[in-house]
Amino acid sequence: MADLNRIKTNNFVIIGRAGMDFYADPPGAKTEEAVQFVSALGGSSANIGVAINKHGGRSALVTSVSDDAIGRYCLNQLDHYGIDRRHVKTVGGEARNSLAVIETRIEDHQSVIYRNGAADFEMNIADVEAVEYAAYSALITTGTVFAAEPSRSAAFRGFELAQAAGLPLIFDVDYRPYSWPSAAVASETYSRAAALCDVVIGNDVEFGFMAGHYEKGLDKARSLAREGAQIVIYKMGEKGAITITPELEFRTGIYPVDALKPTGAGDSFMGGFIASLAAGYSLKEAVLRGSACASIVVSKVGCAPAMPSTEQLEEFLQTHPGPVEI
Repeated sequence: MADLNRIKTNNFVIIGRAGMDFYADPPGAKTEEAVQFVSALGGSSANIGVAINKHGGRSALVTSVSDDAIGRYCLNQLDHYGIDRRHVKTVGGEARNSLAVIETRIEDHQSVIYRNGAADFEMNIADVEAVEYAAYSALITTGTVFAAEPSRSAAFRGFELAQAAGLPLIFDVDYRPYSWPSAAVASETYSRAAALCDVVIGNDVEFGFMAGHYEKGLDKARSLAREGAQIVIYKMGEKGAITITPELEFRTGIYPVDALKPTGAGDSFMGGFIASLAAGYSLKEAVLRGSACASIVVSKVGCAPAMPSTEQLEEFLQTHPGPVEI
């Protein structure tokens, strides 16, 4: 069991993808009716890195990007947000960066994701073995990295090396069905990964998926806490979250906002939660601050650009009601 106090050194290595997001513009427009599109850095792992950096932490990304203009855009964006990219590999051939076409709207929201021949799945064991894990506070990853080979084996090898260096493993389930060859493979792989981790975060649907039935999701979350995880956060959307440790369980609500879109909340929650633990906040305070960060992002255009700084988070907490349980 890793020492979670190590998180307070506030320097994280993140395994996972960086991509490009296209937002239909003006906000509220359907993709097919857009006048133009606005670009931004995307990809769950890159977004988490942005969130951590905006809160004053440091992050390094381990992934692959395509050797083309889109890949170079992602590299430039990582530089813009101060994410260490020394372990971001460029790959040629037919590999392509992921692209998400997203609407800034709640009603009939569409997100169209292009993941054919995804460059980030080309990350291999040699890439993760090149990382000096002892230099970091924790390893963070999202479920997407496990969806295909060689990325899957590389991510599990990264887990082994990080554990050997004493790092906590932090896992955002982040289930995206379109990336997987089958639901059975996904469920088995996610359960294997979650069983190795110190902190597991997911929503009720994702835990239900791992358990084999939606109604068994909370039981699955509780079992992970009994069997080795130090913190498990079971998110329930507008109903808030249940946080589970081997010693206690508590429920927290959300900060209500007028949402513009449903995307980016999970990445913002993760970044705000981890940054708050690093800053010395209690577990419950960290969960609430992560929830506030999620509310901020869904009320703005974009994901990476919408990630709040610590100052913006503090202002939000002072001016918005909450948390509210439903």
